[in-house]
Amino acid sequence: MSGTVPGTFNKMILIPNVAIVISALVGLAGNAIVLWLLGFRMRRNAFSVYILNLAGADFLFLCCHIIDSVLVLVKFFYPNTIFLPCFTTVMMFPYIAGLSMLTAISIERCLSVLCPIWYRCRRPKHTSSVMCAVLWVLSLLLSILNRYHCGFLDKKYENNSCLASNFLNTACLIFLFLTLFGASLALLSRLLCGSQKMQLTRLYMTILLTVLVFLLCGMPFGIHWFLLIWIKIDFNTLSFGVYLLSVVLSSVNSCANPIIYFFVGAFRQQLKKQTLKLLLQRALQDTPEEDDCGSSCPQGTLEMSGSKVEP
Repeated sequence: MSGTVPGTFNKMILIPNVAIVISALVGLAGNAIVLWLLGFRMRRNAFSVYILNLAGADFLFLCCHIIDSVLVLVKFFYPNTIFLPCFTTVMMFPYIAGLSMLTAISIERCLSVLCPIWYRCRRPKHTSSVMCAVLWVLSLLLSILNRYHCGFLDKKYENNSCLASNFLNTACLIFLFLTLFGASLALLSRLLCGSQKMQLTRLYMTILLTVLVFLLCGMPFGIHWFLLIWIKIDFNTLSFGVYLLSVVLSSVNSCANPIIYFFVGAFRQQLKKQTLKLLLQRALQDTPEEDDCGSSCPQGTLEMSGSKVEP
């Protein structure tokens, strides 16, 4: 959001950036708790590895948001201050990484539902860890290549290599959007339709709510951002307002994920003192709950059935 904007838009910039800073600070705290619990306090399995890396991507994305918004606010109050407009381009890396992690979660869940025998018996043990490492590397390479060919300071180079890099990024983004939507739709249809309906577990609820929030809040940022690459838009009041809204929503999306985890973990539980660790374990629970199963359930029932433990 640190690009050059006409002076008539100054008032439009102030409130959204303040909202971004506030929501991002809340999101940083929430994602930091998730990172700490999954990284050091809980035994990891196939899906929690993806959740851990998704929290890491959200944490980096919110850091970029805060830095960029703070610079914009400083520029608002001190117009003569000069900053290098590079943090908007840095956001590409954690955004693509987070989208990739969420897509991988949906695909992995579909495989566990549609091909349960293969998933339980033939799936390699360290698939989640390897996939996350590959997705981080690919996201970083895409971001570096795009910035190398198109400029690190938001300069729009109109050469063949820049156009090719933009096309590659756009193609990857569209592929991830379609794959995420298709996998989530298949998962939802298997849950609600068909002769063999799957029982709703907390893990189902966690995944579906996370995907839904991304489609509503996270995807508009990617669509608007990459459309600007191909369509030259003159920033009038309406188009710039839509851009600001997409940026604010993207911050809300990364902030909402930890809230979803703890909300799902606390849903339909007795009003007793619950630790955040226990709530997060419940949010990743993949076994149907008995009606009389409350906070007294043994620890083992909170582990995800059919999920292989990964170091």
